[in-house]
Amino acid sequence: MQAVVLVGGFGTRLRPLTRTTPKQMLPVVNRPMIERVLAHLSGHGVTRAVLALGYRADAFQRAYPDGTCAGVALHYAIEPEPRDTAGAIRFAALDAGIDERFLVLNADVLTDLDVGELIAVHQRTGAEGTLALHRVADPSAFGVVPTDADGRVTAFIEKPPPGEAPTHLINAGVYVLEPSVLDRIAPDVPVNVERTTFPAMVGDGTLFAVDGDTYWIDAGTPATYLAANLDLLNGRRGHVEAGVHPDAQVDGAVVGSVVGAGAQIGSAAMVSGSVVFAGAAIGAGAMVRDAIIGARAQVGAGASLDGGTVIGDDEVVPEGAQLTGARIPEEDG
Repeated sequence: MQAVVLVGGFGTRLRPLTRTTPKQMLPVVNRPMIERVLAHLSGHGVTRAVLALGYRADAFQRAYPDGTCAGVALHYAIEPEPRDTAGAIRFAALDAGIDERFLVLNADVLTDLDVGELIAVHQRTGAEGTLALHRVADPSAFGVVPTDADGRVTAFIEKPPPGEAPTHLINAGVYVLEPSVLDRIAPDVPVNVERTTFPAMVGDGTLFAVDGDTYWIDAGTPATYLAANLDLLNGRRGHVEAGVHPDAQVDGAVVGSVVGAGAQIGSAAMVSGSVVFAGAAIGAGAMVRDAIIGARAQVGAGASLDGGTVIGDDEVVPEGAQLTGARIPEEDG
């Protein structure tokens, strides 16, 4: 089985962490997000992944120069210009010569979904496309997917107003598609798969869906990216991982946090519920709670950071600064 992995977005919601780094190359407990995504696919029989690239394609090519990642062979499909989700799928699949059933997934989604079962359901129903679904408390920020008793999708409602969604099952960003879907997508222009391609398939009765009922998180915002890291420390995803890299220097206290290689936690400092990237430094007596500290950033002695504060790579927080919910540097707009 081959997979098209969508990694071409600008990662705007994760700025300033993504000013120079694609979000899928950001670390999740000291391992790039893309490696975790591909390792999961490899465990379900995927042998080749087509990376649908756009923003900072060079970062992936430099990281995996031998064309493999987590045991999966890579094909780099670099869009000449952004073509939205369906356009990216079509471009990448054709660029890689895919002419048989394939997977598609959003690479900022971290999940324990049984991909093999998703494929099996797709085969049993004879669908043209099959979506994995996930149940959320508030579906208004997602694509909502009602189905009939046979699992056939009856509508595809993108981001319905709060309280108006017909179901709490949303598009989980993992699909099995037949190559015929590529013929539905206009060439060389932006086309959105959720707003154009899937609704057309619903109209033809060829789109099915399965409730994944498993761990799932869209790690595309600071809050969810932080949660994706901490879930691996607290056992929410099963096996508990160690958050502090062996090469980190810790003189203060680290509680339920990720600390990257070469990072330094000063004496009497406290880091809790946070992610500290490689090479960052937390000064003596500083307090870092529910925050993300970028690579090589420096937090001055006695500073206090909390409330989802995000510090970009190489930034400096002055001694004694008090930051709550801040983004440094601030982003335009």
